[in-house]
Amino acid sequence: MALSNLDNLYRQVILDHSSHPHHHGHLENTNYDTTMFNPTCGDVLKIEVEVVDNKIKDIAFSGNGCTISQASASMMTDTVINKDVSDAIRIADTFINVIVHPGEYKGKDLSILEDAETLTGVAQFPARVKCATLAWKGLKKALLSNNGTGVVGQVVHHEDD
Repeated sequence: MALSNLDNLYRQVILDHSSHPHHHGHLENTNYDTTMFNPTCGDVLKIEVEVVDNKIKDIAFSGNGCTISQASASMMTDTVINKDVSDAIRIADTFINVIVHPGEYKGKDLSILEDAETLTGVAQFPARVKCATLAWKGLKKALLSNNGTGVVGQVVHHEDD
């Protein structure tokens, strides 16, 4: 497949997740949540997670943001649902590091990111890095805050990450 066709396919996956986000909305049973704010472009995402027996039983996000932040949140929810909390945190760390330090991951297997691997090209656009990582950092903040007990309603500003 020609590179331009592959780029078009990646763009289509991103646009599809942004236009028709998966797991968008609210959960009835939430034991972890956080709201993330990116002051650079105004993205606001609320991440809600239901964990049962150390496994992400359900996850949802809501809020407003650019195409990249909405697509990334949709892909993140697809990727971590039904995963153990420790696996979800490891996947989030991998995604964040790939976007922030792309050179360290060149040629490595990133299949654990599933569709989110299509967002790795965002690393070439520094202004979009915070948009792409907002949901993933929100997931980690929710799951790891307060020694793992979560903080319902916690708002985290994403400007210093």
